[in-house]
Order: sequence, then C-alpha cells, then structure tokens
Amino acid sequence: MSHSDILGLPEPVLRFGAFAAVFVAMALIELAWPKRDLSAPKGRRWLTNLAIVGIDSLVVRLMAQLTVPLVAIGAAIYAEVHGIGLFNRLAQPMWTEILIAVVILDLAIWFQHWAAHRFPVLWRLHQMHHADVDIDVTTAIRFHPIEIALSMLWKIACVLALGISPIAVLLFEIILNACAMFNHANIALPRGLDRIIRLVIVTPDMHRIHHSVLGREHNSNYGFNLSIWDRLFGTYTDQPAAGHTGMTIGLPAYQTEGPTRLGWSLTLPFRHQPPAE
Repeated sequence: MSHSDILGLPEPVLRFGAFAAVFVAMALIELAWPKRDLSAPKGRRWLTNLAIVGIDSLVVRLMAQLTVPLVAIGAAIYAEVHGIGLFNRLAQPMWTEILIAVVILDLAIWFQHWAAHRFPVLWRLHQMHHADVDIDVTTAIRFHPIEIALSMLWKIACVLALGISPIAVLLFEIILNACAMFNHANIALPRGLDRIIRLVIVTPDMHRIHHSVLGREHNSNYGFNLSIWDRLFGTYTDQPAAGHTGMTIGLPAYQTEGPTRLGWSLTLPFRHQPPAE
C-alpha cells in the first residue's frame, strides 16, 4: 500500500518532521538543564541508540512492503476503505473519535509494556531497552527490532478491531513518540511543575524510576503518555528509594560498557539470561 497524504503532506514526512523537532528540542534542553550526570561516554551511546532506531525504521518499512496492510497507518486506511471495526460502524464527530482512539490506544500500549515485563519471552526483547546504563532522549528510541515488529502487529490488531481513522492513528503515534522522548529525557523539571504535569502526562522524574536497577521500581510506572493507568492499576511509584541523582540506571547484570555497543545490544535477547529481578 502506498503512503497516503494526511493533512496535505505524506504520512512519513509528518511523522519524521514531528520526531526530529521533538528530538532536537529535548536534546537541547538536556544540555541546558540536565538532571543527572551521565555515566557512559555520550558519543558511543548515542551512536548505538541512533543506529538502533535506524534499523527499527528499516524493519517497519520492510514490513509495509511485504504485506498489505502491515503498518498501523496502512491498517487504518484499509479498515476505513472496507468498513472494518467499531468506529466505522458508528456515527460520531471526528474529534470525539480521535479523543477516544488516543485514550484506548494509549491503554493498549500500557498493557503491551506491562506484558513485556511479565512474560519472559517478551522480556528477553524488552530488556535491551532497560539495559541502557544512562537514560536520556535516545533511550526513548532504543528498542529491539523484533520488539518493534511485535509492537506494530499489536497496534495493527487494535486499529483493525476498532476501525480507528488514519488521522487518529497518526496523531496517536506522534503524541506517543513525543511523550516517550520527553519522559526519557535527562531534564531537571522543577518539582512543583513535575507534580502538576504528572497528574495527566508521564514526566521524566516519573518514568526515570522505571529504569531503576531495583526490580520493584522498574516493574512500575509503565506509562509512556497518560499517567492515569499506573495509578488505576496499582503500578505507580512516586519517587525512587535512592533519589533521582543517587539511583542506578539499567539492569544489575549489565552494568558494563556492553549496552553502549550495537552488536552487544542486538544480540542480548539470544544470550544466556540472568535470573529475573
């Protein structure tokens, strides 16, 4: 399926433009107001993490070429054309559908993230994200290509079942990516501002806890966008036990330079696994 124009521009252009703008903004704010000192050489980490997102993008585009529809936007267009899914059988204003769709898809991604921590076969893939020994804007894009492919299949299933419109899917993915880069960023938000924002949106301080080496902390705060899900399902942790500047980031078994290397990171799921935390 060829890419369709959305809001007058090709979908890949809109997605990449939004991604690049948020990424650059977060990277600049990190330089100006960092929360933590980084423990690993930034250049090597960034090169590895950016290479990973390049591979991930290639995998998604390859999926789109192999099967129709095998990307979320393609699935939304297919559902719209063929009248598939709940929303395509109901009459409602576009803004209502977009709002409901964004909330439902956010819950679906929260559940996917929770499952990645609970099922060993999924954790093998997801631990590459957690193995990063620092957390900053590039950690937000550090996901194993197989995990990205499985995540895309999960989103496609949700889009087809609900019949979510292409524009709603596009807006959700832009919002999700922007929020993920924001809450992974190494930014020192004033505590009062953090408290206000995290009433609705996951903040860097809230999500940083999820990257703690402590099992009880990294098995909490699963949200990428809305903070309500962790409060609702009892997985919310307010503050890390060691404090934000004293906590250790990553996984206990991988406090080495390994996670900063591309080959090590990509092959991590296929190596012997230490006992789960």
